Amino acid sequence: MCVDKEHKYLCAAGGILSIISKKWALLIIYKLGTRGRLRFTDFSTELDTINPQALSETLKDLVSEGLIERESFPEVPPRVEYFLTPEGQTLWELVKPLIQWAAERDYRDKDRCDKICRKKMCHSKNSPCKRELQNERKNNNL
Repeated sequence: MCVDKEHKYLCAAGGILSIISKKWALLIIYKLGTRGRLRFTDFSTELDTINPQALSETLKDLVSEGLIERESFPEVPPRVEYFLTPEGQTLWELVKPLIQWAAERDYRDKDRCDKICRKKMCHSKNSPCKRELQNERKNNNL
């Protein structure tokens, strides 16, 4: 048992930090915090650079830590959804300012940010980039 208060907090922080410091953990918390419930395929689509095995492992770790919950539905094909637990929701509320800070910090290098965001958006199905490109082509043909 930790005797002094400061050491007690460090002991507790070490345990949770080992989980949320994993590469994809905060992104998964972020996605669930902003979207509510997501299926495995939704994560795969939205976090397209994550390897399915790494995604699966991280989801299992977050479930075992009690930060997210996994709900299975008896359907064909099987459907599984992930969502934040109340404790995960509390973490999400604490992480939001950190994400906002990081976004504002990255925005200082707007060109870099635009390239990264535009690249990711162009790969999505409802790509604003493709629509912009089509509009440019129409305008040039007029």
